Amino acid sequence: MDTVILLSIVLFWLCLFIGLGNLFKYSREKESLKLYMSEVALAGLTSETKKTSFVKKLIKHLSKYADDLSNIGERINFMSESADIKLLLEKSGNPFELSVNRFQGFKIVCVFGGLLLGSFCVIMGLPLSNIALVAYPVLGFFVPIILIKSTVKKRQQQLRKDLPDFLDTVSISLQAGSGLDSAIKETIKYFSGPIRQEFSKYIHEIELGVPREKAYEEILRRNDNPEFQGFIKTLIQGQRLGVPIASTFQAQSDEIRRISLEQVKERAAKASPKVTLIISLLIAPLIMITILGLVILNMIYGDNNIFSLL
Repeated sequence: MDTVILLSIVLFWLCLFIGLGNLFKYSREKESLKLYMSEVALAGLTSETKKTSFVKKLIKHLSKYADDLSNIGERINFMSESADIKLLLEKSGNPFELSVNRFQGFKIVCVFGGLLLGSFCVIMGLPLSNIALVAYPVLGFFVPIILIKSTVKKRQQQLRKDLPDFLDTVSISLQAGSGLDSAIKETIKYFSGPIRQEFSKYIHEIELGVPREKAYEEILRRNDNPEFQGFIKTLIQGQRLGVPIASTFQAQSDEIRRISLEQVKERAAKASPKVTLIISLLIAPLIMITILGLVILNMIYGDNNIFSLL
């Protein structure tokens, strides 16, 4: 009976965390869709109206505590040295306008949050609460690091996803006679996410007088997606050699789409052995155990059970 209660509690917390995670993902995708629709509808306007999500409000509220604890976070810099965090924040697009010091403080805030959660488990007398009291603060320390790395990965994937459409649009503008900078400036109005962020920074730097090659190098430093880096290196080569790049944009777009299709096929091919392995090791044994259990129960409690034959 104790085992059933323990499993029920574990399943309850697991379902709760999964539900909260899906709710958080839904809210982020909803805000992203609203932002995209507003950007498309108001592309010609210079100002945008953005609603503040619950996560932004929460982070803004916790920011004052993170700023106070930033010195402690910088001293406890295991797997989170300031130089590495600065690069990660740049690659992630500086979500929630986090600075390095504030991010370091958020690690300690999450540690205290894990400590409070572990203390709550001890007070409620939940199973394994003593382990949770130690594990949750340690997990809280690594949660911001894991989240920022996950954000970097998703941003680079989104950058790669939007790049072919961006190249097609810029190529059309170049073929119509526009200059490269003006074509990029006009095209980013119809895009959102990392593509718009990166080239908005690029246009801003160019307007401030930063050399074009230096601006390209800054984009390379902030992004490590191979396809996007290849595109920027093409722009650098064209800048150095004076080669017209309008004709290469469409070719690069087709090449990126071809590579993406091959990678999708590769992932699909790798998925089949994994599904077979799961069926062989988990589903099939469970089905056999269920059938065997029903046979045993029928032998014991059925009309013609073994006790009636004795």
